[in-house]
Amino acid sequence: MHELDVDLETYSSNVLSKCGVYKYAEADDFEILLFGYSADGSDVRVIDLASGESIPDEIIDALTDDSVIKWAHNSQFERICLSRYLRDRGVSLDPFHDNHPLSTECAQYLNPESWRCSMIWGAYLGLPLSLDKVGSVLKLEQRKMSEGKALIRYFCVPCKPTKANGERTWNLPSDDPEKWAVFKAYNKRDVEVELQIKDRLRKFPVPDFVWDEYHIDQEINDRGILIDMELVENAIA
Repeated sequence: MHELDVDLETYSSNVLSKCGVYKYAEADDFEILLFGYSADGSDVRVIDLASGESIPDEIIDALTDDSVIKWAHNSQFERICLSRYLRDRGVSLDPFHDNHPLSTECAQYLNPESWRCSMIWGAYLGLPLSLDKVGSVLKLEQRKMSEGKALIRYFCVPCKPTKANGERTWNLPSDDPEKWAVFKAYNKRDVEVELQIKDRLRKFPVPDFVWDEYHIDQEINDRGILIDMELVENAIA
């Protein structure tokens, strides 16, 4: 395997837009619901983790193999969420090797060196950032499904408990199998759109130095910043 294209649908009680992907993926109830992927441009497959399916071992190996290039749209999200998923399953993410030394703070995240981002590629060429708008500008045959936002609200964020929904706080696949089937199709379509974007932009590659800058940016985010807690506590006091 040389390239792996991925897209995730996830659940967390932390609001992504308010806290960012790191805290989002640190929530106690964080889960990956759907894992859509294509290996080396093959037909897209969706792994229904929420219904008990498992990611194949060869795909797990590819995620931790720096010789396999991983692609996603806004790939920081997939990389951080998959890091949490793999850590929870005891997979070592130790990034120390000759060509990519990182600080110990980064050891809990997948090495960004082997990740590429179609959002960055599009932005480098002056395209919009969202997958939906990129598809519109490029006039792709397949576009992001419009049902996605409503399905994300239904399955990916906590819901208000009511008598009508049995006082539940999270909608599961079994609560609406028809919607869940559409959600799986939505996840698959996202990977298909990302593959089309890569194919359309292939003649206009991002220079290596831009990817180097992207990886440095990811390392900075992974590492975070040092905080003098004594100063913070005294400032609060």
